[in-house]
Amino acid sequence: MEQKHLTSSVYTFEDLIDGGYLYVDKTEQLWQLMEPGKGIYFLSRPRRFGKSLTISTLKAAFQGKQKLFEGLALATKPFDWKPYPIIHLDLGNSAAADACQLETYLVETLDALAADQDLKLSRSGSAGRFTELVSALGRRNKVVILIDEYDKPLIDNLGNPKLKDIRSVLEGFYSVVKATEPFQRFVLLTGVSKFSQVSVFSKLNNLYDISMDERFATMLGYTQDELEANFADRIELATRQHGVTKAELLNRLREWYNGYRFCEDAPTVYNPVSVAKFFESGCKFKNYWFATGTPSFLLKLVKRQQFDFEQELGKTLDELAFAAYDVEHIEALPLLFQTGYLTIKGQEELFGQTRYRLGFPNREVEAAFNAYLLEEYAGLKKERSGVQAADLAKLLFDGDLNDAMELLRTFLASIPYDIQIKAERYYQTIFYTFFQLVGIFVEAEARTSSGRIDAVVKAGTHIYIFEFKLDGSADAALDQIKDKEYWLKHRVEGKDITLVGASFGATERNLVEWKTASPPEAG
Repeated sequence: MEQKHLTSSVYTFEDLIDGGYLYVDKTEQLWQLMEPGKGIYFLSRPRRFGKSLTISTLKAAFQGKQKLFEGLALATKPFDWKPYPIIHLDLGNSAAADACQLETYLVETLDALAADQDLKLSRSGSAGRFTELVSALGRRNKVVILIDEYDKPLIDNLGNPKLKDIRSVLEGFYSVVKATEPFQRFVLLTGVSKFSQVSVFSKLNNLYDISMDERFATMLGYTQDELEANFADRIELATRQHGVTKAELLNRLREWYNGYRFCEDAPTVYNPVSVAKFFESGCKFKNYWFATGTPSFLLKLVKRQQFDFEQELGKTLDELAFAAYDVEHIEALPLLFQTGYLTIKGQEELFGQTRYRLGFPNREVEAAFNAYLLEEYAGLKKERSGVQAADLAKLLFDGDLNDAMELLRTFLASIPYDIQIKAERYYQTIFYTFFQLVGIFVEAEARTSSGRIDAVVKAGTHIYIFEFKLDGSADAALDQIKDKEYWLKHRVEGKDITLVGASFGATERNLVEWKTASPPEAG
């Protein structure tokens, strides 16, 4: 069988099929969505995860383009293949900074869609025109409504004083979906985030959220079976290129690009864009998220809220904690989950409720986030952060603590004045992120029987136990480690343990001093 081309940049189903590109068949699950009378669907998934391709595939099916689906699961299903009028809105193309710009974009988009159907809209406002378009088309035949990146105008303007007005425009616009239900054959809205009913969908009370529905948990992304079946020849080539066994290569692929779980009992999936880029780029294990960009608002929110990763990821949460959020009262944790930086790592039943544990899905995502976080916190360009972190890590592996601390001090001195925060947590986050970036074991706020250690770093044969003070003394930090006997739990590991008391100065905005000691002898 002829090998299909790979692409990470074609998102239109028709172009994908006509161009001879590989399409991993998801039409079995799409068919389950397409049964008549199921209601209005909503699907939240991270960026670059196949939402636009899903919308495009549904569009082709409802246009009756049966030939494109030859050999796919949908071709074997009892589907009518009738062409339906389609309203396809992609708000990912909007660039509205206020309600007026958004209103103009929506009106112009609707006018263009109407012209394609030989219609001219006359009602005022985007909601009025939307209603008019659905009604006019619906009198001809039931209408399919596909809205991609529904939340883009909101996400782009988080922190913007004009956000409330933008939200009001969208709330009125999306209320049309409910009001025109008798004219509809099928409706799907997709986005990165799930804003609460009150925020955006106050009038859309029949919205069926499938974001964490087990039946559709693998509808986007590749399962392990799909990866091995669809990329078998390329996997074989990669094993030869890397000089490893197939099992070893698959383990590395899992470590780098798998790990996303969208329902507690569902299989994990791979990021489809990262997989394609891996094979397109000569089977190099790299962080391909750098090329996709990271929303700056997310990093600013994490910094502003001084989000404590170690503490937050140690918690278990119920579904309500991250299923939706209010656009005007945003917490970092649900946003990190919905943007794909965190995923479900495990769950437990407690008093009849499911509690979830979250974590980074894979090495690629963790490295991308840490690099972007260092850029936000310290102004260190992400292209250089891995090198800087590796230099620091090597010194600790070699036991050169003083040189490592000098390197850290030099780095802190380079941080622009206007992005620093006078808080101990700020410096702890930079320290923690540096080591996470290169995969060194670092545990912040590590628990012991006598208290919490600020940081434990394990590098080869060395264990470093850090206590930080802001505007305190290194001696006081070192005395705290000794008094609390923080090192005791690590003695059994048989490694060289170094106690490190470090002081940061708010005025100096840097590491002021540090002192080291060995643990007291037992007995």
